[in-house]
Amino acid sequence: MAFDRRKFLVGSTAAAALAAGGGSAQAAVPVLWQEFVQNPYDHPQIPNVSFAGYRLGERLPTQRPAHVNVLRYGAKADGSANAAPAINRAIADVGKSGGGVVYVPEGTFRIDDIVEVGYSNVVLRGAGSGRTTLYATRSLEQIVGINRSRYGSENSAWSWCGGLVWVCHRDRRSTLINAIQAHNWPLEGWLGNEGDASAPITTVVKPARRGDFTVDVADASGLEVGDRVLLQVDDDPAHGLLKHMCGDIPGTRTYVWTDKTKLLSYKPFQWPVRIAAITGTKVTFAQPLPVQLRPEWNARLTTSAPAVTGAGVEGLTIRLVKTVRPAHLQDKGYNGLVFQCAWDCWADDVTVVDSDNGFLLVAAKGVTLSRTWVAGRGQHHSYCCREQSHDNLIEDFGIGKFTEPPTPGSGHHGINVEGLSCGNVWSKGRMEAGTFDTHRGLPFGNVRTEVVIFNDGSHGGSADAGPLYGARFAHWNVTVTNQRAGCVRIDEVAPMSATVGISTVRDFGQVDRPDFTGPLGARLDSYGDVTVSPQNLHKAQRELRGLP
Repeated sequence: MAFDRRKFLVGSTAAAALAAGGGSAQAAVPVLWQEFVQNPYDHPQIPNVSFAGYRLGERLPTQRPAHVNVLRYGAKADGSANAAPAINRAIADVGKSGGGVVYVPEGTFRIDDIVEVGYSNVVLRGAGSGRTTLYATRSLEQIVGINRSRYGSENSAWSWCGGLVWVCHRDRRSTLINAIQAHNWPLEGWLGNEGDASAPITTVVKPARRGDFTVDVADASGLEVGDRVLLQVDDDPAHGLLKHMCGDIPGTRTYVWTDKTKLLSYKPFQWPVRIAAITGTKVTFAQPLPVQLRPEWNARLTTSAPAVTGAGVEGLTIRLVKTVRPAHLQDKGYNGLVFQCAWDCWADDVTVVDSDNGFLLVAAKGVTLSRTWVAGRGQHHSYCCREQSHDNLIEDFGIGKFTEPPTPGSGHHGINVEGLSCGNVWSKGRMEAGTFDTHRGLPFGNVRTEVVIFNDGSHGGSADAGPLYGARFAHWNVTVTNQRAGCVRIDEVAPMSATVGISTVRDFGQVDRPDFTGPLGARLDSYGDVTVSPQNLHKAQRELRGLP
C-alpha cells in the first residue's frame, strides 16, 4: 500500500496542541521575540536563520520544462530491468549541455546502482511522489564496498553517509568512492578527502563581529561579485573559537577541550558564502557572519572542493528493498537521498521508504528539503545534517510511525545535526518517532520550530566529539505528544539557548546533564503555552527581512 503523506501530515501544530490538552487562549508574544526584533543579527540566544535554504531563502524555482525523458534512454517503468544506467546517461547528457530536467514518468523504476546527480543545474523530476518510484535493490556496501570511519572502529560509515540517489559533484564523488574502495577512509566535506583541496584567495585583516556582513581583506583582486568562496577560520591554542561557539560562558574556561580529538579534527571552521559586493578591500557577504572573526583565528577566503549547485530532486519516492533493520552503526547503506558538497540545491515532494537512513545533508549549504517524508520499517537517521552543513532548510517534513518493531540493538535519532553545523532550520514538521538529535560535535545556531513530536528517540555522539550543543539553539513552538522532555526542553542543558512555547514535559528515558559547569545563560519562555506568537520562528524572521 502506498504511503499517504496527506493523511500523515493532517492537522497543524495548534490542532495537535489542543488534542494534547493545550488551551486556546490568545497567543502571547515572548519577551525573547521582542528582544530579537531589536537585535536581529547578534541576539545572544536566538540565531538569525532567515537566510536558510535555497539561494538564501528564495522560493524554489518553478516552471522548469522537461528536457529529456528517461524512457528514451531505455529505462523501463515496470521494474523489469535496472534503470540506473539509463537515468545516469540522461543526467550526464543534460548536465553536459548546461542543465535542465531529466523526467522520470509514472511507474516503478528498479535501480540496482546509485543514481548520480553530479552536474549543476540538473533536476531529476518524477511525476509525483505517489506516482514515480525508484526501487533500490542493493545497498551501498554491495555496490561500493565496505566503508569505515577514519576515526577508527569497525562501525559502518554507511550508517551516516552516502545515498542511493547521490547529489554530489561528479569529481568530488569519484574521489570519495575511489578512497573508500582503497580503504583510505576519506574526509567527506568541503576540503576534500585529506583536507587539502582548497587554494587561498585572501586573508581577513581586521576583526569582525558576529552578524557583520562586511569584512576587510588584504587583497580583493582575486574576487568578483557573485563568487562562491569558503571562509575558513582556525582556532587559537586556548580553543577560543570553540568557546565562542558555545557563547563564551564561564564554564567553557574549565571544560576539558584537549581530549576531544574528534571535535578538534573538524577544524578549521568552514563556512561557504557568496560575495555580494566589493569596495576596495572591503568585501560584503550575501548573509551575516555566524561567528566573530578575531586576529588570532587566521580567517581567510579560499576555494573549496568541487560543489554541485542548482540541482534538484522532485516528485518521486525512493523505496528500498525491505531488509531487517540493522543494529546501531552496522548499516549496510540502504540510504535514500544525500546532498554532499551541494550548494543551493533542493528536494521537493520526495518520500523515502524502508531505508537505513532517509535524507542526509553532508557538507551541504543552502539546501531546501520541502515536502519530504520518511516512512517504513524504521531508520537510523531519518534526517541527518553533518560535516559542517550550514544554512539548510527542512520544511513541511514528516517521520511516520514505524511499520515494524525495532530490532535488538537498533536505534533511531530522528532529526540530527552535528559537526560544527550552524544556521539550519527544521520547520513545520510532524514526527511520529525520533527526537531532536545533536550527536555532539558542537553544532550551534540551529532552530526547530512548529513541530509536533512523539519523542521516543535518543541522541548519539561519542565523548571525544565534544559538547552536545553550542550556543543559540532555539526550540520554538514544539508540541510533545508523549510529554518526554529529553532533547526538546534544553534550557538546563544547552548554553545560551532559547526554549520557547513548548508543551509541558517531564524527564524520563534519556536525560542529559550540561557539558559546562556554572550558569548557562539559557532562556525559557512561554513554557507550556504552544499558542505562542509568532508561531514559527523561521517564518517570522523571513518576514522581518521582507520575504514572503
